[in-house]
Amino acid sequence: MKKVAVVILNWNGEKFLKQFLPGVVEHSNDLADVVVIDNHSTDGSLQFLSSSFPDVQVVCLDKNYGFAGGYNHGLRDIQHEYFVLLNSDVEVTHGWILPVLKYMESVPGMVACQPKILDYHRKEWFEYAGAAGGYIDKDAYAFCAGRIFFQFEKDENQFVVNQEVFWASGAAMFIRRDAWHEVNGLDEDFFAHMEEIDLCWRLKNRGYKVGACRESIVYHYGGGTLDRQSPFKTYLNFRNNLYMIVKNYHGKSLFRKLFRRLSLDGIAGIRFAAEGKFTHLWAVLRAHFSFYASMPSLRKKRHLEKAATLKPNLKGIYTESIIKHFFLFKKRYFKDLDQNMFR
Repeated sequence: MKKVAVVILNWNGEKFLKQFLPGVVEHSNDLADVVVIDNHSTDGSLQFLSSSFPDVQVVCLDKNYGFAGGYNHGLRDIQHEYFVLLNSDVEVTHGWILPVLKYMESVPGMVACQPKILDYHRKEWFEYAGAAGGYIDKDAYAFCAGRIFFQFEKDENQFVVNQEVFWASGAAMFIRRDAWHEVNGLDEDFFAHMEEIDLCWRLKNRGYKVGACRESIVYHYGGGTLDRQSPFKTYLNFRNNLYMIVKNYHGKSLFRKLFRRLSLDGIAGIRFAAEGKFTHLWAVLRAHFSFYASMPSLRKKRHLEKAATLKPNLKGIYTESIIKHFFLFKKRYFKDLDQNMFR
């Protein structure tokens, strides 16, 4: 058995398997076993795997468990030292695995890491899901080196040094198996979206490190599972962000932080209404209703996470408001942000 398992979660993704799996197998075989977890697909995915890639291990699930549940169920019996959670719509490059492993193993306490993620359609530009590494601001808004909200940067070698960050993208996340099991994997209540940020936050609350290896490059097609403009994705993003805060922020100002965040969500809802995006406004409202309904279970999770928190690692938190700096002060690129405001 090899040290690394590259694990692709698939749901009705025959198109992407045909397009990207050959490259994953070609550029991973020296260092990793390739595994496909199938989330109860109803297209021709399983037939394609059986006929074209009989040597690729396939884990078949009995229903669609979503992104979080699919990985949790599928990884239970995989014993490799490292998992690589890789989206089915990611194009990997020659030698993409080794630099990440070397970087992780050179930094004590680093248990998760991502490569640099560029846009498959515009290969000189950073992609939404992770770019050159993820951060959060004081209100738990997520952004990346190379992408703040929907402002993307062209890759001009401004991010070449490997660096500790706050979160690594679930589109191409390397994680140590023991760390994965220590925090019980992904939170299935998220279903999809932001579950990797929640995972990284839980790891960092235990003192671990998360990195971005910018020597390794992959290209993400994007939108293969759920379109970025989908109201359902809006719902998940707003709801799951609130979930994350309650679970993982253990400071004394939780209620103040939640009130501020809910108010900012309200402003976002007003903006959706002003733009005529009423389905997105309803998605924000639904997200809040779901959040309130989930409070009893969230309080239990918060209690468990708080008990497990020892010397939290706050590296990668932007101590100011990215909303304010982006929209009011017009700081649209990562280099425009005051680096002294990062922990």
